[in-house]
Amino acid sequence: MDSCAITDRGCVRKGNQDACLVQQDEGRDAVLLLVCDGMGGHNAGNVASSLAATVFAGEVGEGLANASVTGAVCGLLKGALRTANKAVFDLGEAESSCRGMGTTMVAAVVIGMDATVMNVGDSRAYHLSGDALCQVTRDHSVVEDMIERGEITREQSRNHPRKNLITRAVGTSRNVDADFFSLTLREGDRLLLCSDGLSNVITDEEISEALRFTQDADTACRLLMEMALDRGAPDNVTVVVLRV
Repeated sequence: MDSCAITDRGCVRKGNQDACLVQQDEGRDAVLLLVCDGMGGHNAGNVASSLAATVFAGEVGEGLANASVTGAVCGLLKGALRTANKAVFDLGEAESSCRGMGTTMVAAVVIGMDATVMNVGDSRAYHLSGDALCQVTRDHSVVEDMIERGEITREQSRNHPRKNLITRAVGTSRNVDADFFSLTLREGDRLLLCSDGLSNVITDEEISEALRFTQDADTACRLLMEMALDRGAPDNVTVVVLRV
């Protein structure tokens, strides 16, 4: 498996509150992909995303050796999410400068050709198979709920004033729920995980084209990042790509 993860503060923000990683277990043909997009004043968003990513990845890494089927992987991710959520919430309660901080999280564990995807918030996972791109995750956001109620269209949501308001986050409360998805991959498929700094400025059609016409994960990541920066990248941008 070929993978790459890159993040950039973008063209406007002074700091980067995103965190990402790729954690591979070559012996098991397994990999963890992870993107977190922090929220909170001053440096709290950066603290939330970094802490959540570190704790979550540590928990998954320890448990992955015993997780060989989809159900076991889901259980592992749920447990890791609970631990990460508690770590961020407890620090937010203990430190006044971190009060109310939180982070989105989108993660994928791939073992062989089986992928399990988990998300909280509006960081996304996409799956490209052949020429077909599918958004795997559903945003936990105010505008996504408005779309489902028929109040606005998908196109209108891209410029809606409330597009950055999320309805779930890691660390903002004692408990958090995630959505889980199972995928069967084929050779040549791509998985893309990204923060909304990418998906807010690059269309699905452009994402599909970038993934289809690049031969490796590193080139795909850097092309998507270059496209976001060329659009002015008003937010932090994080891109993680796995090519099976």
